[in-house]
Amino acid sequence: MFLKVGEGKSILDFLYFIDNMVKPLPFIDRFFGAYAGVVTQAIYFVISFLVIYIIGKLVVLPLIDRALKKRGLKEYAKKPILKISRFAVLFIAVAVAFGVAGFGNFLTAFATIAAAGTLAIGFAMKDIIGNFVSGIFIYIEKPFVIGDWIEWDGNSGVVEDIELRVTRVRTFDNELLTVPNSQLTNRVVKNPVAKDKLRVKFLFGISYEDDINKATEIILKKANENEQIMDDPEPSVVVTELADSYIGLQSRIWIEDPSRADFMNIRSEFVQDVKERFDEEDIEIPFPQVDLSGKVETGGKKV
Repeated sequence: MFLKVGEGKSILDFLYFIDNMVKPLPFIDRFFGAYAGVVTQAIYFVISFLVIYIIGKLVVLPLIDRALKKRGLKEYAKKPILKISRFAVLFIAVAVAFGVAGFGNFLTAFATIAAAGTLAIGFAMKDIIGNFVSGIFIYIEKPFVIGDWIEWDGNSGVVEDIELRVTRVRTFDNELLTVPNSQLTNRVVKNPVAKDKLRVKFLFGISYEDDINKATEIILKKANENEQIMDDPEPSVVVTELADSYIGLQSRIWIEDPSRADFMNIRSEFVQDVKERFDEEDIEIPFPQVDLSGKVETGGKKV
């Protein structure tokens, strides 16, 4: 039951109502009389709030911080989680203090209003909340971190910043993309540099008149001569296509501690070396050709 001030009730009646909820302390009753209940509740509230808040700040928050460190979260990832934890400690301290002070009815009303408000805000801000939750998953699961090269939905770039709502990615054209986090958790995101090595594939096409074994030998030799290409796993070449105008030889090489710059530079150098050696050995890299047949009429005569 809620007591409304006004409408036939005086302020003094309201104070007496509060006074009956918590038994006043003797020395408080002696000094404050009719207001002793309110003063007692205020004392209970302040003391219980400070006790819970101090315990949370000195015990709970350090434990959370230690747990986050054990998971290997970096400083940028820990900050928003600790901020939420501090808010939770503050909220719990207030809630417990209200209960200890005897403000049960007030707390129930506050919870009801908060629940209704949360529901309304949830419908209005479901996308923002979804991005917020996705940001938490990114912090915890770490599918990528700042500095990683990622690809998704035809986009690619290097992660510059991760926030709770959005992730900022710098494309290789030096454009800054601000991506809602839900797009990076609800779709497939490729992280080529998530592991300590990366396999690079490239398809070389040779003509049907050329020697497959000789071309394969050249590709493997150039891969082994390149110091930036790993020996273990060793390079390999397989025939993958018998196209209309060429035979496809797919080379597979591995690079260590990859970044996109390494990937592009090593692949470019490797392909150039193979192409130059093919030219020296008269191995042709054919281009698509189309043979046309038929008759053409010119001036009423068929040619």
